[in-house]
Amino acid sequence: MDDTALAGKTILVTRPAEQAAGLSRLIQDAGGTPFVFPAIEIKEPSDPERLAGVLARLEEFDLAIFVSPTAVARAFEYFDARTDWPENLDAAAVGQGTAWALKVSGINHVIAPVGQSDSEALLALPALQDVAGKRILIFRGEGGRELMAQTLTQRGALVEYAECYRRTKPDKNIAPLLEQHGHQAFSAVVLTSREGLANFHEMLGNAWGAFKSVPAFVPHERIAEAARKLGMHSVHVTSAGDAGTMQAMIKFFQS
Repeated sequence: MDDTALAGKTILVTRPAEQAAGLSRLIQDAGGTPFVFPAIEIKEPSDPERLAGVLARLEEFDLAIFVSPTAVARAFEYFDARTDWPENLDAAAVGQGTAWALKVSGINHVIAPVGQSDSEALLALPALQDVAGKRILIFRGEGGRELMAQTLTQRGALVEYAECYRRTKPDKNIAPLLEQHGHQAFSAVVLTSREGLANFHEMLGNAWGAFKSVPAFVPHERIAEAARKLGMHSVHVTSAGDAGTMQAMIKFFQS
């Protein structure tokens, strides 16, 4: 990577704090300056006992689906160190980033789409078509999209959730953010979920207008549509993962 590709650029990263390090490092490697301001905070699930009960029955399931790298990290925090992954339990991920997180956690064979990273892409794979009678466990945060469970249920599967974390809006002082933007305007903002975008908009309040013209880089058209509805003028859909975000930003600034 060109170590001057983002020289002089300050990039606002709104990812949860524990997910921001990788992208921040890449921005620095390209000569830019990351400014991390999490718009989502990851916390323990509301009902950890219920989660423990589901995990105790892990061997009953035929397929475990993980919706994000966070779902992988949080789920494996709850696995007992003495518990082996059941041999008959297949694993699936919504994208390559989540698949990589599973492989790092010791799950070598993972069903995952290449390219697009969302529920639709995973549901389109052959392995997810003939699921009648199969028991499927979806690892996710509390709430979120119901498309995966609804579609698999329509296909005849028996679906349960393992909700291993919850997302909240951070209680943060926005003064340092506004001070930075006033001193040296952000060159770009990275927004990775509709919930994070909504939180960011709410946290800024009356100051939102000062950020509408900042180029926004998002990993999915759903997020882009939400950003445009909130008045953002320059919204760019990237490929999945940190590499996709970096590629899109560098192309934008070099064009």
